[in-house]
Amino acid sequence: MKTFICAALLAVSAAPAFAVDARTAMEAFLQSGIQPWASDPALIAAIEAQNVQTAGYDAARIEALDSAWQAEIGASATPTIAAVVESDLAAVLRGHVDAAQGAITEIFVMDAQGLNVAASAITSDYWQGDEAKFTETYGQGAGAVHYGEVEFDESSQSYQAQISLTLSDPETGAPIGAMTVGVNADLLM
Repeated sequence: MKTFICAALLAVSAAPAFAVDARTAMEAFLQSGIQPWASDPALIAAIEAQNVQTAGYDAARIEALDSAWQAEIGASATPTIAAVVESDLAAVLRGHVDAAQGAITEIFVMDAQGLNVAASAITSDYWQGDEAKFTETYGQGAGAVHYGEVEFDESSQSYQAQISLTLSDPETGAPIGAMTVGVNADLLM
């Protein structure tokens, strides 16, 4: 993993600053720093398992879960959040964040409803289904990628951008969810 990330960072930083834009840097990082592990069998299995649980959720149920998540931020009891950020997959995601040596600021994985499956850290909401990171990936089908704008992120106190992509079943190619990876813009540009 370190080799892929270092290669991506070197490739991006070796080019003249004026020639490298955010999109080009993010595309390079997606190929070398994210794609090698984006189809990890544990990641795919966790999404598929949650899809079975959430397939019948209606808008009211999703809204109630999202409200519960937001109410738990900063609270002492966090059962909704804990299920997402304390899972085995969340530990794997934190491992990818750590291995990226500052290039990745956060990772979260969503099911077919846009609900968080696992996250390296707490997100501001549980349901991502109404946001471009989900609608422009899962909503567009297999192979879709959405590159977010570079913005200042309060939680990480850094400029970051988000790379989001559709995750698909490796056997059928059918979309099963999506993943968002926050990247440190200062390290990629």
